Amino acid sequence: MNLNGLPLIQEADLNDKVVLVRVDHNVVKSGVIHDPYRIDATFGTLFYILSKGGKIILMTHVGRPRDKKTGHITIGEETSVRPIVEYLQNKLHIKIDVPEFYAHEGNGYLSVESSINHTIRRLRSHEIDMIYLPNTRWFCGEESTGEDYERFSNQLAGLADIYVNDAFGSWQPHASTVGITRYLPSYAGFLMQKEIENLDRIFNAKQPFVAVVAGSKFDTKIDSLYALLQKADRLVLGGVIYNAYLCSKYGVSIKGVDPSDVERAAEFVAFAGHYPGKIVELPYIVESDVFGDRVEGKFRTHDIRTLQPGTQLNYVLDVDPRSYDEPEILDVFLRAKTVFVNAVMGLVPHFNEGTIGLDTVIDRNPHAVKLYGGGDTMQELKRLLPGLYIMALDSRDYYIFTGGGAVLKAIERNSHSGIAPVKALMELKSEQERWKVRLSR
Repeated sequence: MNLNGLPLIQEADLNDKVVLVRVDHNVVKSGVIHDPYRIDATFGTLFYILSKGGKIILMTHVGRPRDKKTGHITIGEETSVRPIVEYLQNKLHIKIDVPEFYAHEGNGYLSVESSINHTIRRLRSHEIDMIYLPNTRWFCGEESTGEDYERFSNQLAGLADIYVNDAFGSWQPHASTVGITRYLPSYAGFLMQKEIENLDRIFNAKQPFVAVVAGSKFDTKIDSLYALLQKADRLVLGGVIYNAYLCSKYGVSIKGVDPSDVERAAEFVAFAGHYPGKIVELPYIVESDVFGDRVEGKFRTHDIRTLQPGTQLNYVLDVDPRSYDEPEILDVFLRAKTVFVNAVMGLVPHFNEGTIGLDTVIDRNPHAVKLYGGGDTMQELKRLLPGLYIMALDSRDYYIFTGGGAVLKAIERNSHSGIAPVKALMELKSEQERWKVRLSR
């Protein structure tokens, strides 16, 4: 991937500059870090800034403290950056300060208050090593539009001399990822660059290219599924997405599958008719009488090839790993030259066999590039196959993206510029180059 269209951190003069770095450290669930991979992946950028004499202010979002229906923002320990700060302090042996602001009931933080200036002075005088802002989604302007958005973007820019985006996984066009680029010299960090370079292994995939996508709602991934159906040589579905597909194609009923998902799946099945043979149907599915728990005697395996129209099933919560032993299925995975995975095949934490079988059969292929995307995909690989996960981190044949949603968004648009924060950086670079031409005349 040619990175010439991006302003790169290597091009910035960082000496004695305050550098505001947007990262995707969204790894906290209920106040606990389950996998620090996305934190550790940003160390290259942070060390580089420090080595060049820069002083760092970090910011990330954590969870979803804003209610989409009411707009109410809840500030609390569950979405705090404190566990991240503690991890960084213990890991790097540094002192990090987290400023506090006045919280307006239901509206979160209305602004970045001037009290932070004292903390920045302490940063400049080396009394502290870094500043970590509170959860960006605690600020009302982060996910807003109009005046609140612009004010927050401007306030963030007022904290620093330079902005660096190293948050590939944070693809939404928010103030801290897009708005700020209009007010500060802005650059892509090393992780952002690495993720974009690996996107090229999807856009220019070696064939056969096999994509595996699962999810809990069909409509959240429908656009990327259409794109992958056209781009990939074979497409494998899992989770509720696969259940909805089976309901639509075979006329069966599966408990818990929303009718709207079945309707969307019907449109997808019709579209897939233009690409015969591309969708790989895993034949064995696991039906459970109980949702969630794996209760002995309460679940069973069905062969979809024997299901009759009108069949009513209880919850289908996994793919039976015997599916991957079928000669035609096994051949698909072993012949692949590129495999992209954004999938957990079963309902965690009790239905794991389908995911274990998938990751194992993919690893059996020594010739394929294996690209994993998504927090859940990564977390389950680590939980279920820790040895494979550790090996994958250092293998040239594997790459684990820090943001599955960002990868899918790029696939939808068939370009890394389809990710709004990346596009913002590229537009800034283009504008800077135009000014250079004008000044040289």
